[in-house]
Amino acid sequence: MTRITTLAAASLLALSGAVHAAGGDLATQPIALEMQVGTGDNGFGIEPNEFQMQTGQAYRLTIQAVGWHECNWEAPSFFKNTWIRKIEAGNMEIKVAYLYELEMDADGEVELFFVPIRPGSYQFGCRGLEDRGMTGTFIVE
Repeated sequence: MTRITTLAAASLLALSGAVHAAGGDLATQPIALEMQVGTGDNGFGIEPNEFQMQTGQAYRLTIQAVGWHECNWEAPSFFKNTWIRKIEAGNMEIKVAYLYELEMDADGEVELFFVPIRPGSYQFGCRGLEDRGMTGTFIVE
């Protein structure tokens, strides 16, 4: 019995060390990313238009609408391969299982809290305005 207890204690210590080495709960320490929609002289830009990410890492993406064009911001393949923790807009916190699009009519800001769960290259952009430069890529490794 003492040998089993000693082995169990050693296993728990090894496991707790592995969790500590990984940085603990990554969802509580998201990496901050920022994007502006509606940039440039003509208001049809997105900056930056490429993001590098890692699976299993938490992110907080702040999207600022700074232009005068309406944008229905979409990233359908990305959303299907991402765990969305929450969305914050104004004084609201929104918890959803899936996100379809964000509609931006005027200046404003929204924060997406998420964790990518599958590697790949995922397109995002403003529906109907991709040919005018309102598009980009999430690259998840």
